[in-house]
Amino acid sequence: MTEPIIDVWIQHPTGQFLGHEMFASLRRWMKLGAIPEEIPIEFTMSALDAAGVTRALVSAWWSPTGPLLSNDEVAKAVKTHPDRLIGIGSVDLHRPMDAVRELRRCVKELGFVGVRLLPWLWGLPPNDRRYYPIYAECVELDIPFCLQVGHAGPLRPSDPGRPIPYLDEVACDFPELRIVGGHIGYPWTDEMIALATKYENVYIDTSAYTPERYPEALVRFMRGPGRRKVLFGSNWPMIPPDKCIGQLDMLDLSDEGRRAFLHENAVEVFKLG
Repeated sequence: MTEPIIDVWIQHPTGQFLGHEMFASLRRWMKLGAIPEEIPIEFTMSALDAAGVTRALVSAWWSPTGPLLSNDEVAKAVKTHPDRLIGIGSVDLHRPMDAVRELRRCVKELGFVGVRLLPWLWGLPPNDRRYYPIYAECVELDIPFCLQVGHAGPLRPSDPGRPIPYLDEVACDFPELRIVGGHIGYPWTDEMIALATKYENVYIDTSAYTPERYPEALVRFMRGPGRRKVLFGSNWPMIPPDKCIGQLDMLDLSDEGRRAFLHENAVEVFKLG
């Protein structure tokens, strides 16, 4: 039987999303040519099938100028394959109470299992006061707060993604809040590992990196005390998930560690049942 795989960070993109000016560096790395305006859901499902991904968490994006991938667009994608796709919402950080209301709608009406905000996109580190109503609502709804940690690949400053002191303060203030730091925290991976070790409810996901690029400190953590703290993510379409899965053996994980990384940790953190 094929092992179950949950990819905790993908996007089903639109042409407008992929063509945004801030993704110029990513388009260069991906060697993208012309981008169609409409991208069929089969584009994403084929990528998941090629990697053997059984379920994927599809992210919305909200920026200071409005949604880049709206919650309703994500819900529409999820509706096409409800057995494979699960929604992760996003909200307007500049309007915290509207954000709380939209977060409730995402969870209670759309069936989403988490929320994601990108500090580099807002230019605001996660200890900024505007996040705090969202953290409180995540605790009430019993869902994780997901964010990017580490340097910004797009053409934006990276400092808001540094784990210490910013995310450290959040984890201190909200010990009940499950926090998932995506993109492993590079070049501050050791700081992210320190937080995942220190706090019961802080986790790391590996999106935006293939196993050959995982820092050695992260690999040691996954093999040892962090085997229940790291979740698999690809960041599709920026990285094809089959490229990540094809390199898993180089991590030399135990069978238990491999199951935890690919599936069990995501089930526990996002309460997928």
